[in-house]
Amino acid sequence: MIVVGILGIVMTLSIPAFSQLRRKTDLRQAVADVVEVCSNARARAILGGRPVELWIRPQEKLLLVAGAAEEVDPTRAGTEATAAPAEPRSLHRLEDPRSGLSAKLPDSIALEMVDVNFVEFKDAELARVRFFPNGTCDELTLVLRSDRNEYRKISLEVTTALAQVETIGNR
Repeated sequence: MIVVGILGIVMTLSIPAFSQLRRKTDLRQAVADVVEVCSNARARAILGGRPVELWIRPQEKLLLVAGAAEEVDPTRAGTEATAAPAEPRSLHRLEDPRSGLSAKLPDSIALEMVDVNFVEFKDAELARVRFFPNGTCDELTLVLRSDRNEYRKISLEVTTALAQVETIGNR
């Protein structure tokens, strides 16, 4: 009976620890999903030899690889980001979450910043990030905040289109 009582106490004390671990997992998974979607967009652009767009819907916390863009001029970076584009077929349905072509951030994660080419799109309906066949991309900075006020900054290196993740101190 004493052993069972001790096990009950230990298990009761460990419940908050497991809860905190799950919350940290949400942020880690969200960061991993964003990095994976960006990586797949970059790979599709390079392997396909055509520009590919990553569409970010900040209000829905949704990221989608939209496919090949219509002949985009990399010297005019950011000029089409505010234009009203035709929606790709994949925008109306979420791809298989394991495909790496889309990501839906959990409700416990907030998008604090969505900057494309130094223009804020946090409150916009759609932000478009272009990846080019030469391995470059538009400038992108995302800041994610967990419900525990943990921040992660994800930015794309424009000359390589590789994602960099940085922990930002609590605000």
